[in-house]
Amino acid sequence: MSPVYGFLGALLVTVGMLVGAAITGRKRKIPMHIAFVTAAVSGLGVAIYFALKVGELYDLEKAGMITPIHLTLARVTTAAYLWPLVTGPLAMRGKIRPRIHHFGAYVALVLTLAATVTGVMMLYGAERLV
Repeated sequence: MSPVYGFLGALLVTVGMLVGAAITGRKRKIPMHIAFVTAAVSGLGVAIYFALKVGELYDLEKAGMITPIHLTLARVTTAAYLWPLVTGPLAMRGKIRPRIHHFGAYVALVLTLAATVTGVMMLYGAERLV
């Protein structure tokens, strides 16, 4: 499979699963919410794998300042996934307020969308090597 298609597919699945997680979480359909979260995290792992492979096909430095911006944002986004993954079980057990979990989940979702946009900008400005 082409790394570009693998990345795009994994990214679309990840974003779709995140949307599903947000909807089922808000509706308090917890078992389905957990399934969507699990699928989203798995999709993120696959997307990161393919993103690294796609990066080998492009001269990303040619894209300019968007490259370090995107790479930093992508790392921050990946780390931001830890917040809802840790706070979700705590909220379910009543150890923290659900709002704390909701806030972290939406931060991770917004950062995912921002990383997606900056990633597209980076690839658009990069030069294909192969």
